[in-house]
Amino acid sequence: MRILTFVLVLLGITIVGCSGKFWGGAATGALGAGGGYEYNLHRQMEKVEDDYKAGRITEQEYKIRKDQIQKDSLLQ
Repeated sequence: MRILTFVLVLLGITIVGCSGKFWGGAATGALGAGGGYEYNLHRQMEKVEDDYKAGRITEQEYKIRKDQIQKDSLLQ
């Protein structure tokens, strides 16, 4: 129990020691990465819709690929 308490105190000191600039940069990076990920999924969805409209894929394939993209989305 003493070791666990020591580790938690040490972790708390480490976190408090990080500046606001660090946390702001980390948040900005995370949002940028998430935005890029969602944009890529949006482009994939547009490509699937174009393929379906052009007759390059069947309705069944369209539904499968659409469901996969929606499952991967963080916004769903």
